[in-house]
Amino acid sequence: MEDLIQKTLAEILQNLQIPFRKFKVEEVETDRTINAKGITYRVDIDTDEAATLIGYHGETIYALQHLLKTLIWKKADENVFIILDVDSYRQRQEESVLTLAQRKVDEARKTMQDQRLPPMSPYFRRIVHLELAKEQYHDITTESTGASDHRAVVIRVKQ
Repeated sequence: MEDLIQKTLAEILQNLQIPFRKFKVEEVETDRTINAKGITYRVDIDTDEAATLIGYHGETIYALQHLLKTLIWKKADENVFIILDVDSYRQRQEESVLTLAQRKVDEARKTMQDQRLPPMSPYFRRIVHLELAKEQYHDITTESTGASDHRAVVIRVKQ
C-alpha cells in the first residue's frame, strides 16, 4: 500500500509540476485519527514548495489529500485513510490544538466552568475528543457544539 501511495502522489505532483525531494509514508495508530475502521497512513512531503502545497489556511493540502485518498480508494479498493502533511505542517497544527485543549482542561478543572475551544474542522475536533477520552482525563467530558463552520469543542468537568 505504501508503494501505491508513493507512486500515486508522485504522479499528482509531477502533473502539477511541483518538485519534491522525498515522501515519508507510514502507517499510524488509529486512536488519534478519523479512520477507526480501516488503516490510516500519514504521508509527509519534503519539498521547497511547501507554501504552494499547503495553500491559504491549508486549503491546498486538504484538496490534495482528498484527491490522493480518492485515487487510492479507486486503485486499491480498500478502506484507507490518508493524512497528507507537508514539511510537518499538519503535525505542528495537531500539537498546537492538543496543547490548547490541555490548557482548557486545566482551566476547567481549576474553575469548574465549561471551556470552549475555538471553532475547528471535524478532523481537529475528533483529535481533541479522542485525546480527552483517555483515562488520564476520566473527570473530563467533551461535546461539539455550534453549526457548520462554527462547530467547536466544549470541555467540562464531569459532575
